[in-house]
Order: sequence, then C-alpha cells, then structure tokens
Amino acid sequence: MGQREPDANRSAGEDSPAGGFDAVCARIAEAERSAGRPGGDVTLVAVTKTFDAEAIVPVLERGHRVFGENRVQEAQGKWPELRERYGDIELHLIGPLQSNKAADAVALFDVIETVDREKIARALAREMDTQGRTPRLYVQVNTGEEPQKAGVAPGDVPAFLTLCRGELGLRVEGLMCIPPVEENPGPHFVLLKKLGSECGVPMLSMGMSGDFETAIAFGATSVRVGSAIFGTR
Repeated sequence: MGQREPDANRSAGEDSPAGGFDAVCARIAEAERSAGRPGGDVTLVAVTKTFDAEAIVPVLERGHRVFGENRVQEAQGKWPELRERYGDIELHLIGPLQSNKAADAVALFDVIETVDREKIARALAREMDTQGRTPRLYVQVNTGEEPQKAGVAPGDVPAFLTLCRGELGLRVEGLMCIPPVEENPGPHFVLLKKLGSECGVPMLSMGMSGDFETAIAFGATSVRVGSAIFGTR
C-alpha cells in the first residue's frame, strides 16, 4: 500500500505529542462543526508507525485509546506492553497485510483496514475461525486506480463485498482509501462515500494529516493522523 501523508509539521506550541494531539482534536472538532456534524462524530486513529512507546505514552496519558500501525511486526514489539499498562486500547492495522501474517494480525489487531484482495480475505476468514477472534474489517479501495497501489478497484467493490460477506462470512463494516498524492482528495472522498452508501457499508476511513478536515467535510467516520500529532518521521 502506498502511503500518503503530506508534511504537516506541528507549529510552535504543538512541539510535543501531547500538544500535537490537543491541536488535532481541536481541528477535528472545528471541522465537525463546520460540516454540521455532531461533536465526537469522527474517530481519531492516532498513527504511531515508527514511533516508540516513549512518544506514544503522552497521548495515552491524555486518555486517547485508538491507534494505527502499518506493520504487524512493529506493532507486536510495542503494543502488548502498552496494553498491559493502559488497557482498553483499540488497535488498527492500516498498512499492507501479507497472508503469512494473517494469524498475527487477527491475534493483535481490533480493526484491520486493509483487506484488499481475495487471498487476504480468505486467510483472515480461516484465522478468525481458528482463533475465535473477529477483528472488524475495512476494504481498502484504490480510488485512483493507481497500478502501484494496493486496493480493490471501485468498480469491483460490490462483487468483493459479496464474496467477503457471503461465501466467507466476514463482517465488513467499512471502506478506506488513500487518494493519489498529486490529486485533490475531495473527489476520492466523495467516491468512497458513494460506494459505502450503495453497498451498505457505513464506516469510512479517509483523511490523513494533510487533508483530514476535507475528509470530515465529505463524511469520514474516522481519520488517520500521524505526523500532525507526533511530528515528522
């Protein structure tokens, strides 16, 4: 999965994870108000890829409990201990998943946002059945149909959802996307919302540090924000 998180360095006064977190929460609240949405309507997924526990703790101390990681192995190295200390953490996998990591992903993550092909869907179904654990699932949609990027093509989403829900018995609750870096993200967010409405998928994971306010305006139910909270990687 290609990553798209434009530079969004924190300004003076936001030069710590706690300050960055507070600023992002304020911006989300303002974006909700501007869009005529209720306060708290949008979930912040604080993206902690490449950051160690020391950087994450200030945000946990603020009471935040929803976090995103890109790599299964990296998440395994820091989140079990943090969960023991803080509890009640909701961990999202927002990066690419290989089928040989499906067992680890099902064991560790509460939400897997990057179901992007039949092989992964089948691997997850097997592991959920084996482990008796059912992480919530999102289908990643390649809204820009970029050949180098993972995700289901928009036109293939209905059939893929039918496979996941019908034959495999998977509960898919959402769609996620990463618009092309060089394009206006708005039309991509509109497309994802349209697909969600047509397919009966209510949750929309869209928007990152550089465009999460736009995503909220177009209906995001969760935004994935890293650098605006934790700083440049």
